[in-house]
Amino acid sequence: MKRRPIPTAWITTPALIVLFIAAWHLYVAWSGVSKFIIPPPLAVWESLVDLLGTASTLRHAWITLYETLVGFFFACIIGVGLGTVLGKTAWLEQALNPFIIATQVVPKVALVPLFILWFGFGTESKIVVATVLAFFPILTNTVLGIKSVDSGHNDVMTVLNAGRWQRFITLELPSSLPAVLAGMEVGIVLAIIGAVVGEYLGGSTGLGHLAVASLNDYKVGMMFAVIILLTAMGFLLYLLVGALKKLLIPWHDSVASKIRPVAG
Repeated sequence: MKRRPIPTAWITTPALIVLFIAAWHLYVAWSGVSKFIIPPPLAVWESLVDLLGTASTLRHAWITLYETLVGFFFACIIGVGLGTVLGKTAWLEQALNPFIIATQVVPKVALVPLFILWFGFGTESKIVVATVLAFFPILTNTVLGIKSVDSGHNDVMTVLNAGRWQRFITLELPSSLPAVLAGMEVGIVLAIIGAVVGEYLGGSTGLGHLAVASLNDYKVGMMFAVIILLTAMGFLLYLLVGALKKLLIPWHDSVASKIRPVAG
């Protein structure tokens, strides 16, 4: 008889969270650190309840989510499209690679003022920052996936006289999906970071702005609560991309090994 074991994370993760909160509480209680610097867990919890009960919080959260998802969408379209072309065209990859790397080594925080100057203080500049941050891992993983297609499978498609589009749909896209989705897992995290950084440095909406406003009002507990809310949002988005992996590539080892039942 086969049975599915209880995932270890369901036990270890809550236990580690409880230990972290306990250590946090004991440190604040015994070290004498100012509550303005590190508020106790209970104060943060109360601020989180107040935050979730405020009508404007939903609007700020939606704006940050919108900027993240739109930026991630553009990063996926551009990254997968350009990555496919570069993966199939070696000379073009060599020609553009220095420029692509140059766009990534420049500190993005230094570019945010330019994006605000060009695109304004609205959501557009935050979407651009989110796109720029999420673009690179999706691009590089797409190139890797396209270049890692089995040569024997390519030979079979050549023998079958498959066209470029047919070869891409039936061979290259399915074979590169594990790498592309791995890049998307990194990209969605960087997208929310980009949106929040944009809100930190310019704008009057979003959870990033709310965190800065809380600090300016000396509401450190509220700032911690906003950070917790941002963490939860990022974690949920990451899980959604993970669910997409289970849907699109259930056959891949990175997915199948997590869902394989054991004998009992």
